[in-house]
Amino acid sequence: RNMSSAGPEGRKKMRECDGLIDSLVYYIQGTIADHEPNDKATENCVCILHNLSYQLEIELPESYAQSIYMQRRNISSNDKTPGCFGTRSRKVKEKQQDTPLPEEKSNPRGVESLWHSTLIRIYLSLIAKSTRNYTQEASLGALQNLTAGTGPMPFAVARTVVQKANGLPSIRAMLHVSHPTVKKTAVSLLRNLSRNTSLQSDIAREVLPDLVSILSESVPGSDIVCETTASICYTLYNLTQSSSHNARLLLSADGLPKIITISMNDSNMFSKASRAASVLLYSLWSHTDLHSAYKK
Repeated sequence: RNMSSAGPEGRKKMRECDGLIDSLVYYIQGTIADHEPNDKATENCVCILHNLSYQLEIELPESYAQSIYMQRRNISSNDKTPGCFGTRSRKVKEKQQDTPLPEEKSNPRGVESLWHSTLIRIYLSLIAKSTRNYTQEASLGALQNLTAGTGPMPFAVARTVVQKANGLPSIRAMLHVSHPTVKKTAVSLLRNLSRNTSLQSDIAREVLPDLVSILSESVPGSDIVCETTASICYTLYNLTQSSSHNARLLLSADGLPKIITISMNDSNMFSKASRAASVLLYSLWSHTDLHSAYKK
């Protein structure tokens, strides 16, 4: 677990270690089958997999990425991105085009397991069943890592989480836990998921009222709460930017007064959240059909 957080070279060596990832997955599958999701070794295994999934999209060798992901993609002649993963900017674009992915392998091995639907379902199961905060956070964090890039793999993982594995109810429950880091990671995961335009209506229907309900209006006592508030605002921005219906959902959840209050709070600690709320307000005003409702 310690070694898996040793940086890019450490992650590379561990991903390449024959049988390591398979063994970690096998162990977690066993404890879930035995109804022991709070096992300490399971926590360690999930934390290792969480770390090994960090920056996975940009750290895989180009040749490997091409062999896995380019089988069914038509690459345009003006595509200058090297490989299918390519380099992602520090500011990940909030909206990306949905890109189809080849069918996943029925028996993944090694690094292939890190984004396979089997492991995605394991993470969701642990989020739902474990009461250990580190296990919950690591499971959410692994999914956050896998959905953080701009290539086809993160969007395939997002579709699996939302549509194939019905993961939103489990993630939504984590918005209401008392542990601030677990809550922050759940919101960050939802922010990544909300970049996928084909999933926005599902996400808005399932979790938009919950996101509004946990918005912090007052000056937070910690940076984590401030970051969580900012991340909620950017998630709501993604969900409402192109959807008047979702903007109306936010309105009916009494989100507007909260967002206005946050945007007007210019304290140093809350400045990141205040900027995010202002961006959201500006976007909401672009729905001209809602102006009279906003004014009321």
